[in-house]
Amino acid sequence: MAAKTAAPGPDLDKLFVAPEAAASEAAGSEAAGAETPALETVAPGLDFDKLFAARLQAARARPYLATALFALHVVESRRVPTMAVDRHWRCYASPVFVARTPVEELAGVWVHEVSHLLRDHHGRGDRVALDRDLTGPGERLRMNIAADFEINDDVYGDGLARPEGAISARDLGLDEGLLMEDYLRQFHLGPRTSGMVWLDCGSGADGLERPWDLGEDGAHGLSGHELDAVRFRVAQGINARPGDVPKGWRRWAEEAFHPPQAWRDLLGAAVRSAASAAGADDYTYGRPARRAAGLPGVVLPSLRRRPPQVCVIIDTSGSVSDAELGGALLEVAAIGRAVGGRRDLVRVMSCDAAAGVAHPLCRAEGIPLIGGGGTDLRAGFERALRTTPRPDVVVVLTDGQTPWPSARPPCRTVVGLFPRPRSWNEDDDDYVPDQPPDWAHVVTIGWRP
Repeated sequence: MAAKTAAPGPDLDKLFVAPEAAASEAAGSEAAGAETPALETVAPGLDFDKLFAARLQAARARPYLATALFALHVVESRRVPTMAVDRHWRCYASPVFVARTPVEELAGVWVHEVSHLLRDHHGRGDRVALDRDLTGPGERLRMNIAADFEINDDVYGDGLARPEGAISARDLGLDEGLLMEDYLRQFHLGPRTSGMVWLDCGSGADGLERPWDLGEDGAHGLSGHELDAVRFRVAQGINARPGDVPKGWRRWAEEAFHPPQAWRDLLGAAVRSAASAAGADDYTYGRPARRAAGLPGVVLPSLRRRPPQVCVIIDTSGSVSDAELGGALLEVAAIGRAVGGRRDLVRVMSCDAAAGVAHPLCRAEGIPLIGGGGTDLRAGFERALRTTPRPDVVVVLTDGQTPWPSARPPCRTVVGLFPRPRSWNEDDDDYVPDQPPDWAHVVTIGWRP
């Protein structure tokens, strides 16, 4: 009976503790009680009132994060050092940590943990581990530290107290305001990080599963659609009050649904390469020539490179969905940013079996996309190369089910492929489309929220 009176009330268990966790901890309590029954009778349960009061204070201090804060499901766990999150938006809380931490500091911890999830540190951690061959718990700890550096300069202050032990990039003499991936290049585990080895924000901070995680099939995890809704509401809240939001969160809101894609980096490299190939062919007084130092009193202009012209061909055939066409317009806007915001340098045309008119980029959403028939992007290439001025870079957004020009165009070519599980043709079960030619830079375009 004494053991029952010390446990949290049944209503709280049902509402806030996942069944798997409750069963596991109950079994552990029985085993402990057989050896040391006196300790079991005084073991404190999680103070939900205090924890939720801290969450309310966090929501008042950061109202644009309120939707995300209240979307987290709390799971009591004595295996967690402090508080931690998993990728399914469960927040594991240590009863001892909550009991000894003031409400003002707990509010900051709430914002800290939900920031890991909103900024997709678990997904980014998995990707950077794969790209840079980072394996083992030591590298994941380094990711957790780097992720903390990214978010802590935005979390504390302005109504949120900084908890004891909260780390900062300045602790290692690093600049603030960078991303996790940037910090990972700037430090390694060693004497300077020895005081940070206790950090454990859970798999939601670095992607590595923890023993206490309930996993994908556990109770109270959010579905993909629910996560989309949470991120959308938070991004809306940030965009509605940009003057009150730190720079890091404004950057996140801009990219929340359209994160940087690898193909955009490739496009930027192709644009820069095209500019280099064109050479410096114009003069400007905006930047004095270096040789002007030898002629005091004389201002000499410097040569500048001509900005490259870009033509975007969008595949509007029947095999391309409306969602992909909408995504293509988002990529057109990104292309405009890749050339420094010079919309006059970007022209866009639609093409199925015939090429449409090349429209200048005023607003991406204002470009008419006409088509719906078969696909032959050779017509698009032919028309693009006849535009004046002739493009230095041609960007093609397509599903790849098209014949390609037999000869290399006299300009750089980037092909963005819409992802397909398999290629098909309703008239030919054995149809295999031609692969993009070797002279094109090819990358798959993937939109994910």
